[in-house]
Amino acid sequence: MLTAEQSDLVPDPVPDRLDELSELKELVRRGPDPGATERQHAKGKLTARERIDLLLDPGTFTEVEPLRRHRATGFGLEAKRPHTDGVVTGWGTVEGRTVFVYAPDFRIFGGALGEAHAQKIHKIMDMAIAAGAPLVSLNDGAGARIQEGVSALAGYGGIFLRNTKASGVIPQISVMLGPCAGGAAYSPALTDFIFAVRDISQMFITGPDVVQAVTGEKVTQNGLGGADVHASVSGVAHFVYDDEESCLAEVRYLLSLLPSNNRELPPVARGADPADRPGDALLDLVPADGNRSYDIRGVIEELVDDGDHMEVHATWATNLVCALARIDGQVVGIVANQPASMAGVLDIKASEKGARFVQFCDAFNIPLVTLVDVPGFLPGVDQEHEGIIRRGAKLLYAYCNATVPRISVVLRKAYGGAYIVMDSRSIGADIALAWPTNEIAVMGAEGAANVVFRREIAAAEDPEAMRKQKIKEYRTELVHPYYAAERGLVDDVIDPRDTRAVLSRSLSMLATKDADLPRRKHGNPPQ
Repeated sequence: MLTAEQSDLVPDPVPDRLDELSELKELVRRGPDPGATERQHAKGKLTARERIDLLLDPGTFTEVEPLRRHRATGFGLEAKRPHTDGVVTGWGTVEGRTVFVYAPDFRIFGGALGEAHAQKIHKIMDMAIAAGAPLVSLNDGAGARIQEGVSALAGYGGIFLRNTKASGVIPQISVMLGPCAGGAAYSPALTDFIFAVRDISQMFITGPDVVQAVTGEKVTQNGLGGADVHASVSGVAHFVYDDEESCLAEVRYLLSLLPSNNRELPPVARGADPADRPGDALLDLVPADGNRSYDIRGVIEELVDDGDHMEVHATWATNLVCALARIDGQVVGIVANQPASMAGVLDIKASEKGARFVQFCDAFNIPLVTLVDVPGFLPGVDQEHEGIIRRGAKLLYAYCNATVPRISVVLRKAYGGAYIVMDSRSIGADIALAWPTNEIAVMGAEGAANVVFRREIAAAEDPEAMRKQKIKEYRTELVHPYYAAERGLVDDVIDPRDTRAVLSRSLSMLATKDADLPRRKHGNPPQ
């Protein structure tokens, strides 16, 4: 029989230990303060775990380091050591494919990042890179944990380093679900896509109080860095939604279009939409008159499977449309001039928008389809002084550097340097097509005639009649639909109704394309 002293040394029975573990895990799941969950919901916000449940397939989340606690001291931290240290990390699946996730828990330290918190994020990022699986961050935090000083700042440095190493290796998606300032905003800026939710998402380097103190400007959090500001003005956010549920559903949809890493092809999902479906509606959607406007989204809907596409940066730089979609089940990236906005010209914002999208598609083996209807680059003092030369060159560089299958289709206008930049044959498009309404030229016939024949027009008895005659001559000689095809700069002039079928066959042919760039550490793109 054991003495009392000996009994104290005997371990608790296994069932008791399991009960203790179960109670501890339940405490971790609920959080240290039940009232914090109520306060989060009162703000119209979900908790970190509720967000993860919406993102991942049911029952697939495996948490990493749920029992982690910080070891910091001072400022009362030693008396407050909640499990998880304010961030939930782990992995699960989205439509059966592995996805890694981390979600700061605003209920704990306001989601602020400390040393242990950062180390958990570092670990899950390293695991995502090693496993070759996408990483999603569900951001809702107050920046660095001030009480931990430079240790917290170093934690952000480790996140930035891993964001950069993962760039072009695995898809990285940031979802902004609360106020994110300073370092909490820089990490999303290094990722591939940023999702935001109206009224609850804010991103800024310095908050409204600091802005007012330094500049005297008064501004609200939403006015400074709200979802719509970043989606429409700054271009920081790629997608914006009215609520968390629809936002996270769209994150799932985006993941369904992307490969898990840069060594894989995007998942193919063929549906009931025939690859050779004729596009009769295209004849009415696109006016033959190059001066008449139309919405290029209607063209895209006619060409892709079931009209379904996911537009990136839909409310920023609207003169260029970038979208992910499927053609005969194969994921493609679509870049298209938008005649309904600024006549579809290329400017600084559109060039930068297109360049980043092209680079993303190239990094993750997504073929590019470019729909061209561009009158040129936007002229103006502001554009020149703000660097249209170097910033417009970003789109040119991105296309020239891309090795994925590339198909371009000239719908109507394709003038000057903008024609070259929009994935022309001369910069490496694999297949260059045109509709019979195309006008590929240095400039429009009207402008060209005024330059080339200015002396004849000025000397004529009826300058206006002479000008019209010379415009007709120029158009007949150089701007007719078959001029580029006759010189091998366009592979074929096609019936617009056959565009979907031709794209489908071309993508199938190019599926085994093998192209390599010269060996180098990396290029030096224009900035």
